[in-house]
Amino acid sequence: MFYATDKNLHGLPHDPFKAIVAPRPIGWIGSKGRDGTLNLAPYSFFNAVSDAPKLVMFSSSGHKDSVRNVEESGVFTANLVSRHLVEQMNTSSAPVAYDVNEFELSGLTPKPGELVDAPFVGEAYAALECRVTQIIQPVDVDGVKAQSWVVFGQVVGIHIDEAVIRDGMIDMAIARPIARMGYRDYCDGGAEVFQLTRPGAR
Repeated sequence: MFYATDKNLHGLPHDPFKAIVAPRPIGWIGSKGRDGTLNLAPYSFFNAVSDAPKLVMFSSSGHKDSVRNVEESGVFTANLVSRHLVEQMNTSSAPVAYDVNEFELSGLTPKPGELVDAPFVGEAYAALECRVTQIIQPVDVDGVKAQSWVVFGQVVGIHIDEAVIRDGMIDMAIARPIARMGYRDYCDGGAEVFQLTRPGAR
């Protein structure tokens, strides 16, 4: 099958776009507003974009609380969602009022960052402390701004629970990172871990 996305007439019960761009890592974004309000929200439009400097990004469909907070504070945390925290992650995705603390709602421990004034998830196996470098609204082919905000942040500090370190590396079979598939589907990155060595030039 083929369909053009301007009309989006795919004939399927649900838009397949996000099922094709999958799996997508989940950025569980911790932030703090100017008034001290804590926020925790999962974003499946999230990824690392550079390793020198270390940069990550998350994209919000709509100007949500996380974007408001990072605009005000200039910082955020990105927390690893592991299998043991899936239910809490899902709870934190509820569309609640700005003054509702999702850490409290999800039964999680907000820990203060070492280098940034933003909370991270105490129960997470790993968390990145980030300083905002850019916030942009992307445009379409006609130059019209999307109702999405893309936040780029430089990783300035990294927390790792030593329980997931084996032989000097993070053991993915223990960390079991969760990724978003299409629709309501998720996958457990630790279910089948295998290694590949990149081939050399011929």
